[in-house]
Amino acid sequence: MIGKKRKLGKKINELKIGDHYTTEKSIEDRDLLMYLGLSDDANPLYIQHDYASQTPFKRPVAPTVMLQGMISSLISMQLPGPGSHILRQEMDFPKPVYHYADLSFRLEVVEKDTAKHSVTLSIIVKDSDGDDVIKGVAVVSPPYEPESMTAKSLENFY
Repeated sequence: MIGKKRKLGKKINELKIGDHYTTEKSIEDRDLLMYLGLSDDANPLYIQHDYASQTPFKRPVAPTVMLQGMISSLISMQLPGPGSHILRQEMDFPKPVYHYADLSFRLEVVEKDTAKHSVTLSIIVKDSDGDDVIKGVAVVSPPYEPESMTAKSLENFY
């Protein structure tokens, strides 16, 4: 790691209102199985077709926490990117997301507070019909500019 340049996301001074990131993702069996395995969540609404068919949803839905995790990943890896930390998140789920759904994600910087070292992102996720399935905001602390690792780490060696 000494002298190795790490790639960080956009720092507070590099971000501006209107910056955005869009991508498309599908809800695949692999995603659902990994989430359910890691969380030990056995909600029948997520995995049992016979149960889900008897609810107003009519078929299994994707867990909202899994969807929030997908958004968290986009924040951590894309906007602002690596080194970011979510401070607050508020999400509405106006329409259920079903297994195998094709989703369109859009994150956009709508506020910037340099004094608090934070940006507010608008989050909108649409399904293949163009309907909103997630609407929300996240207040995010962008990555900080690190001090030189080389100078500090070499102090430990004589």
